[in-house]
Amino acid sequence: MKILITGSNGLLGQKLVQLITREGKHELIATARGENRLPFEKGYIFESLDITKEAEIEAIVKKHQPEVIINTAAMTNVDQCETEREDCWNLNVTAVEYLIKASKKHNAFLLQLSTDFIFDGEDGPYDEEAEANPVSYYGESKLAAEQLILESKIDWSIARTVLVYGIAHDMSRSNIILWVKKSLEEGKEIQVVDDQWRTPTLAEDLAKGCLLIAEKKAKGIFNISGDDLLTPYEMAVKTAEFFKLSQSSMTKTDSTKFKQTAKRPPKTGFILDKAKRELSYKPHTFEEGIKVLADQIK
Repeated sequence: MKILITGSNGLLGQKLVQLITREGKHELIATARGENRLPFEKGYIFESLDITKEAEIEAIVKKHQPEVIINTAAMTNVDQCETEREDCWNLNVTAVEYLIKASKKHNAFLLQLSTDFIFDGEDGPYDEEAEANPVSYYGESKLAAEQLILESKIDWSIARTVLVYGIAHDMSRSNIILWVKKSLEEGKEIQVVDDQWRTPTLAEDLAKGCLLIAEKKAKGIFNISGDDLLTPYEMAVKTAEFFKLSQSSMTKTDSTKFKQTAKRPPKTGFILDKAKRELSYKPHTFEEGIKVLADQIK
């Protein structure tokens, strides 16, 4: 099967390229805006692609004729989306319109990545049938992209995920595990929120879930996340325990103490029954996820 990935320089994009090239069963076209930042070049073709430019999408899809397109490219910084709304909409919504058009024209199956932030967090964890009600512009943009796909006449799937964590090459963004580990090792005082709940997702698990969908061309909406419903404080405690670090400089707090541009849903998280049943999806526990990261740090 020929698979094209957008956003291959990002965390999920990198994990997908690693997974697909390691398995060696599919032809892979990795695309990203700008230069290829992956640390290896074998097993795939790289094309520079800005998905906010319709002509570029059409040219690349026409050239390679992929059977499946996996769209991992997005503006995911929730506060940035709130302040840079036009850029957010262009990347998260308009670009999806262009991908739908190209998928229709060249008969490709489109897998779109989405988020728990389409929900208001009043009634989590959620299944695939739950009613969306975003509380941030980021959530609105991702829901608008979902609606475009639902209304399209193409073969499609939507993979919704939650709080993705992992380590990738040449990436500046940290994650809660690395932040807690570094802070506690340095003896820094940290406050961690204990009134929000998520099912944190190991990037490798999300990549595997996406590949399972792609290989089956499984149509519809799938929740692809971790299975453990935790607060950030509980994640921090598990991290400290794993690395055998003192928790004396760590205190729990609530989200009202932090000034953030965008509102966050209090309790999301996903019910994974459908993905387990239809895709045989099996995520790591959060403790297992910490161990995966620990091995990568070494």
